[in-house]
Parts: sequence; C-alpha cells; structure tokens
Amino acid sequence: MDWIYTLAGLGVGFTVGLTGVGGGALMTPLLVLGFGISPAVAVGTDLLYAGLTKSGGVWVHSRHGTVQWKIAAWLAAGSVPASLVVVGLLRWFPVDKSVFEAIITGTLGFTLILTALALLFKDRLKAWSPWSRRRGAVSDEIKPPRRVAATIAIGAVLGVLVTLTSVGAGALGAAALFFLYPRLSAVQIVGTDLAHAVPLTLVAGVGHWYLLGTVDATLLVSLLMGSLPGIWLGSHLGVSIPEKTLRTALAGMLMLIGGRLIL
Repeated sequence: MDWIYTLAGLGVGFTVGLTGVGGGALMTPLLVLGFGISPAVAVGTDLLYAGLTKSGGVWVHSRHGTVQWKIAAWLAAGSVPASLVVVGLLRWFPVDKSVFEAIITGTLGFTLILTALALLFKDRLKAWSPWSRRRGAVSDEIKPPRRVAATIAIGAVLGVLVTLTSVGAGALGAAALFFLYPRLSAVQIVGTDLAHAVPLTLVAGVGHWYLLGTVDATLLVSLLMGSLPGIWLGSHLGVSIPEKTLRTALAGMLMLIGGRLIL
C-alpha cells in the first residue's frame, strides 16, 4: 500500500506547487477520508511532512532576502508556546480516543472552511487593514507595539489550530500577514509565512511523535517520496495557469471537505 501513499503525496505536492498552499488542507483530510487513517495519526504525520517539505522553500526565500525574520519570530513567539501547551494538555490530560478524534475532526473541518475563506478574500485583506493607508518605509511595518502584540496573539491562535489539525500555517498565516502588514510585497508575505510555518509544524510534529505517539514514520517517508517531485513539477507548470482560477477551485474544494468533516 505504500505506493498509494506516494501517489497521494505526488498529487498533493503537485497542488502545492501550483497554488503555493494546500499541503495540510488537502493531505490530512485525504488521509482521514480517503485512506481511513486515524485523525490523530493523520495530523501528527502531516505536521512533520509539512515541516520537512517547506524547509527548502525557506532556504530559497532566505537567500533572496524575502523573509522578514522579526515578524516570523513574533508569530513563533505566540505559536510555538501555544503548540507546546496543546500537546502537553493532550499528553497529560488524556481523553477518550473517540472524543479526542471527534475534537480533531470537528476542528479540522472548521479550519478548512476558514482556510477557504482566507484564500477567497486574501486580496481584500489589504484594503480592510487599518494600516493599509499609513505612509512610511516598509521597514516601519514592524515597529508599532500594538501590531507586534497582535502578531503574537495571532501566532498563538495559529499554534492551537495547526497543532490540532495540521492546517492553517500556510493560507491562514498568509492571510493574517496580509492584514497586519499590508505594505509588504506578496513574495515577502510568502517567505515570512514559510519561515514561521517550518518551526511551528516541526515543533508540533515532534510533540505528536514523542509525547502522543501519533506519527507513522513509514507513512511519512512514503508521502515525502511523492510530494517532493510533485512540488517541483507543479511549480514549473503553475506559472501558466491564472492564480485566481486555482485559488477559487481550491477554496471550493476545501469548503466541501470542511463541511463533510463537520457533518
């Protein structure tokens, strides 16, 4: 059966290469609904899968100077402790397995719908931001104390959602950055979002592995064998397809999957 997981990794990796998002939003529900894998194992495995696959993207962005490291650090200051708290609570205050998986499934469906909305309204978030009309250098984006506090708070929310569902580090993180820092370029938003997503998903994934035992190493390797070439192929083909078309199609699919999980 490993080759089926590799094929699934290829398909999801290809989609991520085309759209730039959708790794956890597609992989986790595919493992749960398509292959019948336990929601807890699907989430734990996908967290490490996401951290490893996105590491290469961070390296590329850092070489091109498109990562705002201070902003990524402030997001992580909220998300990483929140992730550790969630994993700790699940480890030291265990609940019945059926209740645990029901919590994960319901939260996953809710987060998928939020991700779909973030994809649909990403461009409008700049106009809605209270900082969109302020003047000054782009470097001034990271100075206001209230914005720093808001960044840390949003990071904490992302930490909880990502740890429970493995979804949200990409699309929800980017949407938050578009709102908080509207004067950053799109490529800086992507680079900063990736720089935050990698430590968050790795910390959450390691926590799932060592404290909860909800990572399947064989499944992880099988997914990576397909996703890495899939991302490469999708990235090369994605330039010829309108981003808005891809984003709308992906958002519609996430809405359907999220509704299915909730119901």
